[in-house]
Amino acid sequence: MENSKLLLTYLAILLALLSVAAFFVVRQVLKTRRIEGTLSRLQNKLTKEKGTAQEYYELGSLLLDKKLYTQAALYLQQALKQVDDEEMENAALVYNALGYAYFAQEQYDLAIRNYKEALKVAPDYVTVLNNLGHSYERKQLMTQALEAYESALALEPGNGTAKRRAESLRKRLVPSGQ
Repeated sequence: MENSKLLLTYLAILLALLSVAAFFVVRQVLKTRRIEGTLSRLQNKLTKEKGTAQEYYELGSLLLDKKLYTQAALYLQQALKQVDDEEMENAALVYNALGYAYFAQEQYDLAIRNYKEALKVAPDYVTVLNNLGHSYERKQLMTQALEAYESALALEPGNGTAKRRAESLRKRLVPSGQ
């Protein structure tokens, strides 16, 4: 009797764990299918006809998520060509994404150029300042990197990334004899 209760409890726990695992697997499959469907739809549409800046940006972002940086950069450049004057605030998002595409390909000069363009459109875009600082660090331009992180902190004092990176850079920039 005691063994059958133990076995039943064990089976119930096992069934519950399997149900939870199945839920997450199914959810991930559905999410992946939705993303792949959107990717396919946008690629088909944009190869046949001219799209909107939003469509090019969305496709570029999906390709960034898939780590297809070269293709993403092409679509993000197309998005910039389609941005009109009313959508200029959205251009900062596109410039940031394009900068990231170049950064991921270790093309830091192009990344920096795009991050600076984003800041011209949206000077208070903290994420871009963090990305700009990171690009400067990769180019070993530590003073400029620190300036970018400090600008981010001036806009958002609680920014954890900028705090950590700025502290690390300050330690490296201060001579050890002081």
